[in-house]
Amino acid sequence: MTDYTIRTRNLTIDFESVRAVDHLTLDIPTGIVFGFLGPNGAGKTTTIRLLLGILDATEGDAEVLGYDLRTQSAAIRERTGSLLEYHGLYERLSAEDNLEFFGRICRIPSDKRKERIKELLSHLGLWERRKDRVKTWSRGMKQKLAVARALFAHPSLVFLDEPTAGFDPESAASLRQDLADLVSRENVTVFLTTHNLVEAEKLCSLVGVIRKGKLVALGHPDELRSSVGSIQVKIVGGGFSDNLVSYLRSDPTVQSVIRQDGRLELQLNPRARTAPLVRFLVEQGAEIEEVRKGISTLEDAYMALMEEGEE
Repeated sequence: MTDYTIRTRNLTIDFESVRAVDHLTLDIPTGIVFGFLGPNGAGKTTTIRLLLGILDATEGDAEVLGYDLRTQSAAIRERTGSLLEYHGLYERLSAEDNLEFFGRICRIPSDKRKERIKELLSHLGLWERRKDRVKTWSRGMKQKLAVARALFAHPSLVFLDEPTAGFDPESAASLRQDLADLVSRENVTVFLTTHNLVEAEKLCSLVGVIRKGKLVALGHPDELRSSVGSIQVKIVGGGFSDNLVSYLRSDPTVQSVIRQDGRLELQLNPRARTAPLVRFLVEQGAEIEEVRKGISTLEDAYMALMEEGEE
């Protein structure tokens, strides 16, 4: 039987004339990284604030860590860590003092605080800089420290809202790897919002896509790719005449055809078969040297979902 950290049923919140979250129903298993994707204003951050009990739902119900959201929100906040839009660090203090102060607030004993500070800062590559004032640090280092603070009290659940927003690719990859290592070692459930679809694809075993407050897709990244994405086929060779290209474009299983420099690039429907198309090309005199097939990316699936909403 699956154990769930978060369960929502028709969770909804209205702000004046705007419905920010619209009947959200989710089951998030324990011990995974859940990715919550959507454009700006889709309702991602509002959902986190609802699940923390910072905002009151207009209707619907939820359980977080087994606690009722409406009556036990204080217990939920005591057992979760969070990193929202602003890191909230004390920049005049050192990294070590930031975590020491947080540990005192959480009433963690002195020996445990020192042990935890060294453990987290070491794993995040910050231990040698622990005495530096945080204001002298780069944005990436500050964000790593904020992640350490979110994990400091051994929470069962951590909310991370755009943790790599504005990072250069190297810094984002570094924090992503550190986060993956920490999640694995800490056995914590992570609720992650991100615009970085590569990040979601690498970190998340379950992804939800929200648009205008409504959940429009939910599944493993592979499931989303196969359900709303396409198959990419690159064919290298020659003899790709105008008639052949026109025929391919008229095939209902073919979404698009690009002919360039002795190759064809095809986008096929998810259930399309490649072999009959290749056989037809050969029968019509095309010379096939190489066929490469790949599944569309999570970004392709995401963009397809967003385009559906504009129709």
